[in-house]
Amino acid sequence: MAKAYWISCYRSVSDPDKLAAYATLAGPAIQAGGGRFLARGMPAKTYEAGLDQRIVLIEFDSVEAAIATHDSPAYKAALDALAGGVERDLRIVPGAE
Repeated sequence: MAKAYWISCYRSVSDPDKLAAYATLAGPAIQAGGGRFLARGMPAKTYEAGLDQRIVLIEFDSVEAAIATHDSPAYKAALDALAGGVERDLRIVPGAE
């Protein structure tokens, strides 16, 4: 089974306090679902049409595990804490086999 990657790109942060509250709840929820943080922060360098946005990259053992984590009650609580605090793009991508 191919691994999966949860990729979040933060277009803007309008409320850093909401982002901090989200992080407090999201980290444990993601780790409980088997997620492993591989990278998070601002890009060291951007190329082509790259944007200077905060990125979070999380590895899961499968697409199903990533989706189940996103849809879990614990992660929903994190999303509720984040509501209105950021604009971001989140996607789950299957790993190459």
